[in-house]
This record gives sequence, C-alpha cells and structure tokens, in this order.
Amino acid sequence: MKGPLFYSKILLFGEYGIIQDSKGLSIPYNFYKGALKTDKNPSTDAKNSNMSLQKFALHLAHLQKEQPELVTFNLDALNDDISNGMYFDSSIPQGYGVGSSGALVAAIYDKYATNKVTVLENLTRDKLLQLKAIFSQMESFFHGKSSGLDPLNSYLSLPILINSKDNIEPTGIPSQSTQGKGAVFLIDSGIVGETAPMVNIFMENLKDNGFRKMLKSQFIKHTDACVDNFLHGDIKSLFENTKKLSKVVLSHFKPMIPEQFHQIWQNGIETNDYYLKLCGSGGGGYILGFTEDIEKAKTSLKDYKLEIVYNF
Repeated sequence: MKGPLFYSKILLFGEYGIIQDSKGLSIPYNFYKGALKTDKNPSTDAKNSNMSLQKFALHLAHLQKEQPELVTFNLDALNDDISNGMYFDSSIPQGYGVGSSGALVAAIYDKYATNKVTVLENLTRDKLLQLKAIFSQMESFFHGKSSGLDPLNSYLSLPILINSKDNIEPTGIPSQSTQGKGAVFLIDSGIVGETAPMVNIFMENLKDNGFRKMLKSQFIKHTDACVDNFLHGDIKSLFENTKKLSKVVLSHFKPMIPEQFHQIWQNGIETNDYYLKLCGSGGGGYILGFTEDIEKAKTSLKDYKLEIVYNF
C-alpha cells in the first residue's frame, strides 16, 4: 500500500500575525513529502509512527463524536490499517516549521474522511473555509491550537493567500527566475522547535497592551506589505519591507529565535546581505532568509548550509 504524496509547506509571511488577522502567504515545498504505507519489516521509525497514528485515531474518533456535522471518518478502515502496521512514511523533518503534521493530517483526511470536500472542480471560498475548519480540529491533536492552514496547503498543493481568518483563497505566485540572483532560502538551526510553547509565549505577550500596539502598527503592517509586494513581483519594496519585518522580529520575538542566531540575524540587517525571519513558530527548526544576492548571502553565512526555496 502506498498512498498519494503530500508535500511540506512554507509560510513565507504571516507567522503569528495570522492569529491576529494579518495577511499570510503559504506555498507548497515539494522538496519534502510523505505518504501512508505499510511494510512487511517495519523500521523503528515506522513503528513509532504507527504508535502515533493509534493515538491520532483516538483523537479523530473523539472529534467525530463531538462534531459529527464537521467531519466523519471510516474509523473501522483506519483502525484496521493501523493494526496492520500502517505508518506515515515521511521525509518532512518534525519540529522544523515546514508542516510535517499538516501533511499527515491531509493524507489521513484524503484516505479516510467520508463525504470529503471535493477540490478538483469548483474550489469555492466556502469549501476552503470548511476544509480549514476540519483541518484545524484534526491538527489540534499535534499542536494544541492549529489554524488548519498547513494541512490545507498540503491537501491542495497550491499557494494559499490568507487575507484574514475568514477570507482565504488559492493564489498564483510570480514564476521563479532561474537566472535571478535573489532568493528565499532556509537555514537549519540544528534544533527541533516545539510549536505549543512558542505559541503560549505569544499568547502571553498579547495580554500586554504595548505588545498588541506594536503588533498592529509594525508587525502586521510590514507582513501585509511583504505579501502584497511578493504577489505583485515588486522586489525592491519586498526587500525594504522584509528588512523592517526582520528588525521587528529581532526586537519583539527574541524567545522564538535560537540564541546563537541573534547576532547572525543582526548582521543581516546591518550588512543588507540577507534578512532573516521566522519559519513557522520558531524556537528552532528552519529559519527563513531573503536575499537580493544569494552568492553574497552564502559567503556571509558560510558556516551554514542554505537550502534555496525560491529564486527571484
């Protein structure tokens, strides 16, 4: 048994902001992927994944009982497959902000949900919001609180523009320039990030009036501008606004940035060789970088391996 492939995602802009209704832009990242499968001689990883699926199945049974109008599953088939050793065979690193649990949720929904929301034809906003609500409840098993966007991105394999909580749409992004010097890249922090503790810090900070004001007047303002610049191919403004965003994150989201990257983050802002931002909730995993000259960025960050996601 080998199911269809579900890909990782990258939230280019909108981390934390979308909790407070900023814009966001999420794109599939096909470098990493996962699929449901069973093996005759499962590895240790496969056995661990299978055990995790057993717990997830209990969560889905509970969800179906509590909210049958939202989503129902063929639980018998799911439990049979799990007892036969099914696992999620995935190259997507966990705790790295690229949607490992999102891909799993999308795969399980695709195979076991009854009355699935069809997306092949006529993808309406209502369908998107319905899927987002279902995925949010399914993925809450992994994170405590989920927007549902990661599984949605993985399920659709399309870039998604988040205008606000209740207004999301599939979008086209400018085609990549293979000759371009500009790039979006990932740096591996070498640390696994935990989503829940980071989101908790953010929620605590939201109780502070000054933090809320900063969020609105700076963080969300720059995030929204970056999304518009990126979609319209306005590269000059994109880098100006990404620099502003990078500064705000370094000042106000320090706990989400691994300590050994504080100086590297600052160096990018000072030299303009690159600008860094959070990839997902932070605390470890990947860090997202933007540069107008990838060779310059590689030289400045020579101690790190850069993984290019998108070329300008």
